[in-house]
Amino acid sequence: MTRPNPKEIKAMADVAGVPVNPDVAARIANSIGPAFEGFAAIAGTLPFDLEPASFLLVQAAKASSK
Repeated sequence: MTRPNPKEIKAMADVAGVPVNPDVAARIANSIGPAFEGFAAIAGTLPFDLEPASFLLVQAAKASSK
């Protein structure tokens, strides 16, 4: 998990269909940067062991086993 730079922000915004100019991309990068730095200490340790797509499968298995 790395802090995004303005170039990456601009590319993501363009792909999402919300183009921004370089100045706005720089402001976005500066404003969300501290959040990335705050989570840097625990990056990769959060328990995301199930992907969202398998949630319904797990719920259905629990319901059918009762």
